[in-house]
Amino acid sequence: MSAYILPLFIVGVIAIGFVRKVSVFDSFATGAKESLKLIWSIFPFLCAILIAVELFSMSGLNVWMSKVCAPVLRVLGIPEELCELLVIRPLSGNGSIALLENIYKTYGADSYIARCGSVIVGASETVFYIASIYFSTCKVKKLRYAIPVSLFACYAGAIVSCAICRFL
Repeated sequence: MSAYILPLFIVGVIAIGFVRKVSVFDSFATGAKESLKLIWSIFPFLCAILIAVELFSMSGLNVWMSKVCAPVLRVLGIPEELCELLVIRPLSGNGSIALLENIYKTYGADSYIARCGSVIVGASETVFYIASIYFSTCKVKKLRYAIPVSLFACYAGAIVSCAICRFL
């Protein structure tokens, strides 16, 4: 059934456009043209955040930060093995998925650590990536509390999710 969803959606959009007498191809072409403008405007910000994430990982700063944060997170009930995941998650989605895969291989997919890691990755977001794209598009210059509040929400969610995983 899932193989038919996308073709049915496309046929549905064309049918609705036909009924409403909208030129579907012209609308598609206009949207594609506007999306290229958007991509061109956010490309420098996207490039900068991707380079910064790669430098952060390659420099070993993420491992160092994980070691520094481990005692605090242990007190909060987050396994020490998830420290690097918590450091990388706000920066890189692909990096955090790779770390989660390594956690699955090392501890098993049904372990407490893997369950906590899965919930953290599934329930949090790449804060800096999303903020760079969103704020570059909106032309916002003063971020004020957006990043700190987003990071607080991610880490509060991680603490709560690990507590919930402990009882499940």
